[in-house]
Amino acid sequence: MKLSRQLDVLTTQRRAVVLAAGFFDGVHLGHQAILRRAVAAARRKNGAAWVLTFDTHPLKVLAPESAPRLLTAMPHKLRLFAALGLHGCVALPFTAELAACEPEAFIARVAAAAPRLTAICVGSNWTFGRNGRGGPEALRALARRHGFQALIVPPVCRLGAPVSSTRIRRALAAGRLADVSAMLGRPFSLLGTVVTGRGMGGRRLGVPTANLATADEAQPPAGVYAVRLLLGGRRLRGVANVGLRPTLTPVGAAANAPLLVEVHVLDLNEDLYGRELEVMFVRRLRPERRFGSPAQLSAQIARDIRRVRAWFHAGTI
Repeated sequence: MKLSRQLDVLTTQRRAVVLAAGFFDGVHLGHQAILRRAVAAARRKNGAAWVLTFDTHPLKVLAPESAPRLLTAMPHKLRLFAALGLHGCVALPFTAELAACEPEAFIARVAAAAPRLTAICVGSNWTFGRNGRGGPEALRALARRHGFQALIVPPVCRLGAPVSSTRIRRALAAGRLADVSAMLGRPFSLLGTVVTGRGMGGRRLGVPTANLATADEAQPPAGVYAVRLLLGGRRLRGVANVGLRPTLTPVGAAANAPLLVEVHVLDLNEDLYGRELEVMFVRRLRPERRFGSPAQLSAQIARDIRRVRAWFHAGTI
């Protein structure tokens, strides 16, 4: 999938261009409705659907202390965009200068950069321009001025309220994986690269693990999870631990440390270092806790693996 950080990439497009505009954190069901509408509109015109977004959450520039933890960093979003049929993505650097751009000037800038622009597709709560002054009605008026369509997509609701990234973050923080999956339309996942760890899983516990370095910021609560995995084109199964490894870490040493994500891949014996791995969280087994010894932890891990195998074998997950 094509990625550009400049609007000028749209200038050279020879086919009709439909833009799906938004930040799309999580690429949840509401976002998917917008993206699919854009793809369908582009196909009707034998054109290409592109995403117009920012490279970082606006609050990370305007009010860093209020910025949310991202459900999907850019590499993860690009993978999800491509699966929905998007042709490319323009991820504009979000700066104070861009934040000060008036709605009319922003749309004029987009229209000038994309001479074959035929439509901009947005959600009904989308805002743009300085202080979010622009909305769907302003977009409709500006679309008429610049000669493209404004496609406004209503929200997707669940349990009487619109699906939103904020709702998903709250459900994830509370460990409500079923609610998260229902709003995402897929299991919650982390995408990252397998990196070298301390080697304690294989050396001390007899269970080799892959340590995941991910740019995705939001994580499920600390604990042990049954997971599905995507490695290249292969679909695998495993057990993941999200936490601080308290049994193997001195008391107090990891008090303010970030949570680690370690995965034991079932029935796989190969080097994963440097490989991209997507970890999909299916069900929580138990919370993470400190055991009296590494031997006790090892015995519990063996029980966890047997339990997850039984779930997969029975088809209950």
